[in-house]
Amino acid sequence: MTMALCSPSLLLPSSSSINLPSSCSPPLLPLAHSPSSLRPSFSFLSSHRPSHSLASSLSARRHPTSGRRTVPRCTFSDVPMEETAVLQHTVPPDFLSYARAFWVTKALIAWNISDDETSVSFYASRKADLHLSDKGIQGYDVKIQLETECCGLPTNVIEKFPHIATYKVFKLPTSLDAESLLKCQLVVASYGVDGKCMNATSLQIPGVLDDIFAYTGPLGATFDNESVTLHLWAPTAQEVNVCFYEDPLGGDLLQRIKLEETNGVWSAVGPSSWEGLYYVYEVSVYHPSILQVQICTVVDPYARGLSSNGRRTWLVDLDSKNLKPVGWDKLADEKPELLSFSDISIYELHIRDFSANDQTVDFDSQGGFLAFTLQDSLGVNHLKKLCNAGLTHVHLLPSFHFAGVDDDKNNWKYIDEVEMAKLPPDSDKQQAEVTAIQDEDGYNWGYNPVIWGVPKGSYSTNPNGPNRILEFRKMVQALNRMGLRVVLDVVYNHLAASGPFDDNSVLDKVVPGYYLRRNTEGGIENSTCTNNTASEHFMMGRLIVDDLTCWAVDYKVDGFRFDLMGHIMKSTMVKAKSTLQSLSKDKDGVDGSMIYIYGEGWDFGEVANNKRGINATQFNLPGTGIGSFNDRIRDAVLGGSPFAHPLQQGFVTGLSLEPNGYDHGDKSVTDLMLSSSADHIQVGLAANLKDFILTCQDGTTKKGSEFYTYDGKSVGFTLSPVEIVNYVSAHDNETLFDIISMKTPMEHSVDDRCRMNHLATSIVALSQVLFVL
Repeated sequence: MTMALCSPSLLLPSSSSINLPSSCSPPLLPLAHSPSSLRPSFSFLSSHRPSHSLASSLSARRHPTSGRRTVPRCTFSDVPMEETAVLQHTVPPDFLSYARAFWVTKALIAWNISDDETSVSFYASRKADLHLSDKGIQGYDVKIQLETECCGLPTNVIEKFPHIATYKVFKLPTSLDAESLLKCQLVVASYGVDGKCMNATSLQIPGVLDDIFAYTGPLGATFDNESVTLHLWAPTAQEVNVCFYEDPLGGDLLQRIKLEETNGVWSAVGPSSWEGLYYVYEVSVYHPSILQVQICTVVDPYARGLSSNGRRTWLVDLDSKNLKPVGWDKLADEKPELLSFSDISIYELHIRDFSANDQTVDFDSQGGFLAFTLQDSLGVNHLKKLCNAGLTHVHLLPSFHFAGVDDDKNNWKYIDEVEMAKLPPDSDKQQAEVTAIQDEDGYNWGYNPVIWGVPKGSYSTNPNGPNRILEFRKMVQALNRMGLRVVLDVVYNHLAASGPFDDNSVLDKVVPGYYLRRNTEGGIENSTCTNNTASEHFMMGRLIVDDLTCWAVDYKVDGFRFDLMGHIMKSTMVKAKSTLQSLSKDKDGVDGSMIYIYGEGWDFGEVANNKRGINATQFNLPGTGIGSFNDRIRDAVLGGSPFAHPLQQGFVTGLSLEPNGYDHGDKSVTDLMLSSSADHIQVGLAANLKDFILTCQDGTTKKGSEFYTYDGKSVGFTLSPVEIVNYVSAHDNETLFDIISMKTPMEHSVDDRCRMNHLATSIVALSQVLFVL
C-alpha cells in the first residue's frame, strides 16, 4: 500500500538566497489573493540557485532580456503630412506595426472588426512598399477583395487559436497562390460604405504556415557515405544562401551556395568534405519588426555543433566515432537500475557550481563537464555518498547553448575573493563588486536559451570543435557509472532574443513572426519574462520533440525537467512523452521507457485557463504520466506561498505553536490553519491522488480532490503517483534553511532550525518508496 502511493521527490543542495531581479518580479499580492496556481513561478526565481563562491551566492541571476535589442515601432513616414491629417481619425499612422488580423488557413482570415466596415481587401508587396494614402492602401503587387464567411472559424482552428474564436471570418479565393504571397509584406484593410479606409493592419501568419507548410521530413544536416545535405524550413524566405568557413570565427569565406526551395524547405547537397566546416545562413525575408525585407545572418536552428558563442554552426555528424567515449554505444546496458518512476529521488545542481572552487579538480576541468569524470574529487565523492543513500537522478541546470556567459573564458572578469574575505559580513561592498561584473563573469543560471540542441561551450575545455560534445557524453557516462541517471533542465517556453539583428536571435530570423507567441495586437508575449515561444504552432512543437529526441538518443539523457511547462501545449508534451518512450535499445541505443519527464505546471499569463489551447498545467496533465511540481505540500510545510508575506508560518515553521510575531489571527484560526496544513501534507504523501480517501484532522474522510487550497483549487488532482514531484526547497525565493530561519522566532537556535530542516526533508522523503517498510 505504501509503495503504491509514492511519488518522485526533489532534493536540493542548500545555498544562500538571491534577491529577485525587480524587472522580473510579479507584484506581491495580499495572501488572500496570491494563489499558488496563479504565481509566475519562473524557474529563474527558484531557490535552486547555485553559488560558485561567496560572490556568486550574492549575485542575482542574469535577466534573460539583458542585451536584447528593442526595436521601436516604425513611424509612418511614407504618407504626406496633409494626408496624415486627413487619416488620423481613422487609421493610425503606425498601423503596419500591428498585426491584428490572423491568416489561419489557406482560405480564411480572421479579423475583429465592426459591422460598419462593409468591405475588406487583402494586399501584398514583395518589396514591402505598402503604405496608406487618401485612396487607401498603396504600393501593392497584389490586391484581393475578400468575401465574408458566415459560418465562422472551423472547429480545428478554434481549438488551436481559441482567443480569436469570435472574430469575423473572410474567405480568400481558392485559386490564390498563397505560397508566393507569404513571402511578402501583408496587410488587410476595411472600408466603409463611402469607400474610405476605416481600418488596416498587418497579419499574423502561423496558422496558414501550418496549414500549407507543416513538414515532417529531415531538417538540419544529414549525412551519407558520399554527401552532406542541409535542410532549412523557411517558407517565408525570398532567398537563402549558405556561407562556409574553415575557421570558427573570422577567416575567409570559402564558399557561398544558393539553396533551392521545395514546399518551404530550402536545401543544398554537397560533398562529404563539408563535414567539419563552419557555416551560417543568409536568409532574405520580410521581417515585421522593421517593416522591410532584411538579409538575416543566422546559425542553423537544428545545429548539432557550434563555434564559440554560437556565431557559426559547426557541421558535425554526432554518430562519428571520434565523438564517442570508449564504451559509449553500450551505455544503455550500464544504466542504473530503476524499477519505477515512483522510486525517483532528484538532486538539482549547476554544472559550474559543482566544481568551480573544488581544488581537487584540475584547473582546466573546474566548472565544466569533465569535473564529473574525476573519481576522487570532493564533488564526485559527495555524489557517491548521496547515491548510496538512495539518490537516483541528478538534474543539471541548463546545459544547452544559452546567452549571458562568454564561451571564451579568457574574456571573463573576476572579483578579488581574498579582498572580499576581509570585508565584514554586513558590508554592501561584496554585492557592489559582484554587480559591477555580473554581465562579464562566467556565472549564469542559463535560462536564456539561444540554441537548444548543442551543449554550452563555456562548460567545455574548448568551445570550438568536438570538445563540448565529447565532454558532455563523458559526463553522462561517468554519472551513470556512478549509479546516477541524468536529467536535463530544458527551457522551451522562451528565447533570449528576437528580431533581425540580435546575435542571439535565431528562430525569429529564419521565420519571423512564427516561433514566438504574439498577442492580439501582434506584440510578442513576455509572461515568461521574454520572447514566449508558441508550441501550438506545428513546427515549434516539432522542434521541441526533435530536440528532446536528440538529447535522449545522441547524449543518452535519462529525463527532462521542463521550465514553465504550463506555457507549452499539452499535446506537445504528450507527443514528446510518446516519442521518447517509443525509443528502444535495438533501434535507438536507449530504453525510452525509462525516460521520465516532469516540469512546472503553473497556469498564468496569456495561456491561463486554456486561453491559447489546452496547456500542460497541473490540472490538465492527470492521466498522461507526466510529472508536475507539488506546490501544495511545499506551501503547507513552509507556510503561505512564495509571493505571500514572508513571515507566514506553516506546519514545520512553527504555525500556531511557536508564534513569530506575524498576525496570523487568533489561536482558533491558527489551529485551523495548522490542521489544514497537516491535511494537505497527508494528501501530498498520498501522491496528490484525487480519488484516494484519507482521514482528515477532524476525523472525517475525504477524497484527495475534496481538500482545497486557499484559492479554491483541489489539493489532490493526479491519477498516478508518478504525476507529482514533491519538494520543499526549490523553485521560488529562499532555500529551505533560509526560509526556516526567516519564519521561525529569532530566539530559536541553529539546532532548532536544523531539526525543522530535517522534518521538512523527511516529509518529502516519506513521499517516496520506502526501502524498509
